[in-house]
Amino acid sequence: MRRELAACILIGWAGGVGAADAAATQMPAESDDRDSVLVGGRQALRSLTERVATEVDSWFGDKPFREGGRVSGSIGFKALFRQGDSPDTSLRFQAQVNLPNLNDKGYLFFGRDNERELVTDQPDTFSRRELLLNERPRSEQTAFGGIGYRLLDLFDLRAGVRKAYKPYTQARYRKVFGLTEHDALDFRETLFWNTDDGVGATTALNYTHAYTPTLALRWQNAGTISQDSDGTEWFSSLGLFKNLSEMRTVSFEGLVRGETAGPNDIKEYGVRLTWEQPVFRDWTFLQVSLGHFWPRGEADSGRSRQWSMGLGVELRF
Repeated sequence: MRRELAACILIGWAGGVGAADAAATQMPAESDDRDSVLVGGRQALRSLTERVATEVDSWFGDKPFREGGRVSGSIGFKALFRQGDSPDTSLRFQAQVNLPNLNDKGYLFFGRDNERELVTDQPDTFSRRELLLNERPRSEQTAFGGIGYRLLDLFDLRAGVRKAYKPYTQARYRKVFGLTEHDALDFRETLFWNTDDGVGATTALNYTHAYTPTLALRWQNAGTISQDSDGTEWFSSLGLFKNLSEMRTVSFEGLVRGETAGPNDIKEYGVRLTWEQPVFRDWTFLQVSLGHFWPRGEADSGRSRQWSMGLGVELRF
């Protein structure tokens, strides 16, 4: 029990006086206006999500949604800048809602995300937006929606649709192992099927060591293989994560990604520094990332050097 509790903590582990007086009286009003816009926008987003979830939940029974229905989600915008490429932007929206008429084990999910990362269940750490890579063409982004069902708190089954007509399914397993009071291992396996890749699997294995309650070392790894691929696409990162006061976090990581098939086993390696903190209450966050990478193109070309930067805002509801 002690080890399991430690594991949860670790994983859980970004003019004149008259004019001055007038300005002083106007500033609180302007601030109140900005606050009301953000609060009102968040409430509207949450209400819209609840209305959609209430309708879907009614398909499975007569139990009112307010008796056990829970909503969580986020909407985020990120500007990406990589040396030698044109600036790019990324808009991401994700929502998940528990459905009371499915005994609180069923849930509805929908939003907008990178299509391949969505269907293969790619860990966020290795998504293109977190790797500070442009998302072009825009066809890589897709709207999606589906229904999931949890089994034994370790498994969940998901069936969804993206781009309005393309189906995909996932069977996911996750287990956290408490090795010691300071060490934990997080294992996740996802079997998936979609019309583009066929059958495939994504494996993620993360190790965390806590030096102190606010400082941890994380080694994160992931690999994806499918019927349509010739080899395994893999990612790895090793870094230090520091929790500061008032929900502020900072991290410094070394990253590498590649493929087992093809002329270049290692496609890119580099370092990434990330700062995250709330900018309005405890549900609107600012994230700033700075990276330096060494990508490699064709087999006969050498590696180039590129600075990268990401500036993102995320609203959680």
